[in-house]
Amino acid sequence: MDEAGSSASGGGFRPGVDSLDEPPNSRIFLVISKYTPESVLRERFSPFGDIQDIWVVRDKHTKESKGIAFVKFARSSQACRAMEEMHGQCLGPNDTKPIKVFIAQSRSSGSHRDVEDEELTRIFVMIPKSYTEEDLREKFKVYGDIEYCSIIKNKVTGESKGLGYVRYLKPSQAAQAIENCDRSFRAILAEPKNKASESSEQDYYSNMRQEALGHEPRVNMFPFEQQSEFSSFDKNDSRGQEAISKRLSVVSRVPFTEEQLFSIFDIVPGLEYCEVQRDPYSNYGHGVVQYFNVASAIYAKYKLHGFQYPPGNRIGVSFIDDGSNKTVDLSGEKMVAAQLASMVWNNPSQQQLMQFGGSSGSQLPQIQTDVVLPSCKKKAPPETPVKERLFIVFNPHPLPLDVLEDIFCRFGNLIEVYLVSGKNVGYAKYADRISANDAIATLHGKILNGVRLKVMLADSPREESNKRQRTY
Repeated sequence: MDEAGSSASGGGFRPGVDSLDEPPNSRIFLVISKYTPESVLRERFSPFGDIQDIWVVRDKHTKESKGIAFVKFARSSQACRAMEEMHGQCLGPNDTKPIKVFIAQSRSSGSHRDVEDEELTRIFVMIPKSYTEEDLREKFKVYGDIEYCSIIKNKVTGESKGLGYVRYLKPSQAAQAIENCDRSFRAILAEPKNKASESSEQDYYSNMRQEALGHEPRVNMFPFEQQSEFSSFDKNDSRGQEAISKRLSVVSRVPFTEEQLFSIFDIVPGLEYCEVQRDPYSNYGHGVVQYFNVASAIYAKYKLHGFQYPPGNRIGVSFIDDGSNKTVDLSGEKMVAAQLASMVWNNPSQQQLMQFGGSSGSQLPQIQTDVVLPSCKKKAPPETPVKERLFIVFNPHPLPLDVLEDIFCRFGNLIEVYLVSGKNVGYAKYADRISANDAIATLHGKILNGVRLKVMLADSPREESNKRQRTY
């Protein structure tokens, strides 16, 4: 990055890696032409607020732009407004291809969020128990257009629990409310409706209040439905055309190596090369794949987008603009890709790879992590007395039970590991305190299969049962 790009407008502040997501949702992710200079980005996006940094992703060998950039704003509302007004716009008179603008994923999350994402428009607040929905609306309508307000009430007595939701029409309005409302409301972005019940959100509020200020909602990185092979063509572009190229961008919540990337994409004939890139703004995986022909790239894009690697983590695949601005009629594109599909699926070994998420000749490992784990050890008999119990917190979601057992049995003397239904927490029981302490030392704060773990000593069952529930 040049000198102008390394300092931001207004004061030259450039955020460090640890402050890239402070405040949450203050960074935008751009898909642009690889010929767009940083100066144009600064000119077009500075009207929305204080830009702290601009970073254009470049090829580490040629130093050419990859058509991907990040812009970091000082406030979340500034980033949201930039997304709302610039998504789908052309940056200049010579640019015929509209850009894409999303709220960038946090370093601990797995998703770029768009302007219609409910998770950016719905806030969760603490309110006086005397408040009605009209009172709540009156307090928060000053920040923007409200779609609805609701108050959480006791199902038996009908009394307010002192908690409520406000849903705005635009993400920037919700961000303004969080930034500017009275601190007594303790406003944060709400959990998505399909991810958490009211009771779990209240539990989150009461037990993890200290972490709430840095919290971002949690979603799957790439929503992927079980559907017919090419039905996503129509979803991606209602006009029936889409810019394509032989080059694909691959992103994942979990880092991967070039060998692993090659194993996945080599199942489609015509792979020319692949390369892994590291984004200093996050710890997610990013790679570039290129095929010898467009047909192979088409099939790889629409077959491997949403593919699970490792199991439980879906990768995202999209075309990279190569500057030619080519478009292909999607009815013809389906036919070409379908012909290639028959070639791939007539090969039994490659069909098995696609079904089970394995690399060539073997199944992909169940555990993806930078942590050095001991080898597997036998579990202790179920009737063994419990010497130590560990409390485990998962972010953003619990790991599968078989993966958990695989991880925690490696320290020896594991009796049992189990999850708490409806919560992002679990417990591990050990027959030996040294084994339990080794598990804490190795796993606490570490990321496994895209999930960050907190591992700590649990209270004794008697102490937990005597705890009084926190009230407001």
